[in-house]
Amino acid sequence: MNNQKEFIPVIGLEIHVQLATKTKLFDRGSADWFGKKPNTVVGPLALGLPGTLPVPNKKAIQWAMLLGKSLNCKINKISKFDRKHYFYPDLPKAYQISQYDQPFSYDGYFEFISPVTGTKKNITITRVHLEEDTGKLIHQGNETLIDFNRSGVPLAEIVTEPDFDNSDDVKRFLEELQVHVRYLGISDADMEKGSMRLEPNISVRHRKSEQKLPNYKVEIKNINSFRYAKQAIEFEIKRQEHLIRSGETPVQETRGYDEFKGVTFSQRRKEGAEDYRYFPEPDIPPFIFDDDFLKVIDDMMPELPHERLARFIAQGIKPGDAYVLTRSKSISDTYELIIKEIKSSVEKLTHKSKTLEGEIAKLIVNKKVSIEKDTRSVIKEIIQQLTPQETNEEELIQVIESVIETNQKPVQDFKNGKENSITFLIGQVMKTMKGKADPVGVRKSLEKKLTDT
Repeated sequence: MNNQKEFIPVIGLEIHVQLATKTKLFDRGSADWFGKKPNTVVGPLALGLPGTLPVPNKKAIQWAMLLGKSLNCKINKISKFDRKHYFYPDLPKAYQISQYDQPFSYDGYFEFISPVTGTKKNITITRVHLEEDTGKLIHQGNETLIDFNRSGVPLAEIVTEPDFDNSDDVKRFLEELQVHVRYLGISDADMEKGSMRLEPNISVRHRKSEQKLPNYKVEIKNINSFRYAKQAIEFEIKRQEHLIRSGETPVQETRGYDEFKGVTFSQRRKEGAEDYRYFPEPDIPPFIFDDDFLKVIDDMMPELPHERLARFIAQGIKPGDAYVLTRSKSISDTYELIIKEIKSSVEKLTHKSKTLEGEIAKLIVNKKVSIEKDTRSVIKEIIQQLTPQETNEEELIQVIESVIETNQKPVQDFKNGKENSITFLIGQVMKTMKGKADPVGVRKSLEKKLTDT
């Protein structure tokens, strides 16, 4: 029996990341737009008023190139901005300043572990380019309101090749990419605020077809959660498969996703590059980057999540604990500070068979200590947790005798060969001793007492 599916999904991604610069991409207006009263953070350039000229934000360009380099992209030493023409209510100039054929970076890759196969998967990054964000449309009944506060905020766009064939891999890729972007410190990548937005391009091909790419694609616009991205892709694949089985070719179009109904809906026919009438932005000369400029980008590169993960594992931290720690840069930074402080003040806190790094990581991951407190309090608590307790032997013998007397069933189970039952008795002793005993010593004393009686 052939269990192969009839159709193979073909999925590529466009991910928009708002850069957290202080000012907008082409003027000195504040880029701190979220939560502000509508149309109060707006300058004349975003509104396309006569006589306005764009002046590029150097920090935004550096950060866009840093993002590209971190994704293993090649850097264009000669680059430029282009005008992308289309009329939409949130774009009053009727064109967007973006990049077309000479983006800041191109031809990269990003690796992650596929949840489907459990193996490493490599996704090709076509390009990372920089553009100005548009305004925001707010639909109320039959009316559409426009807030231009977001207009002109620097927006880095990451475009992948159509290397995905399932929604689970897409979701995992996006989750890992969000962590990656946050490590760079260029964006909070908060999807609820719209500073990271997802746009899958989806088509399906028949398994027997020799054609790798279908002659159409459907773009789902502005998805703001990983879960919705997965749901939208799965619905769209089924919709397109149904059309193809019915003898139709899906229309190349842009669609939205209704998260309440779990369906996609048509918005407009999808344009091609020729429809946008790209041409070089006449008010911004081309860029020629020298080695000194590119050296600055290199020096900005932090340790990335996968690099920190490998280092933590090499230090003796269990891979699962290391993975949890490295999902948040702030948590892993705090962890490293704690390690440094403890190592400088305490020579030995833990058993010889375990590493200090691994023990502290386990305490944080299992939430036996809270790192929400100030660092000094956290360090004190960790030291208390890891420092072997001096045991009052006389008190320990009394407690062991009491625990044996009041827990006859697990005692009998142990004597009958069920060695795991001693774990319960150890727990009862430690509870009575309020942790002021070495568990290894407690086990030895318990085993001796049980053997002798």
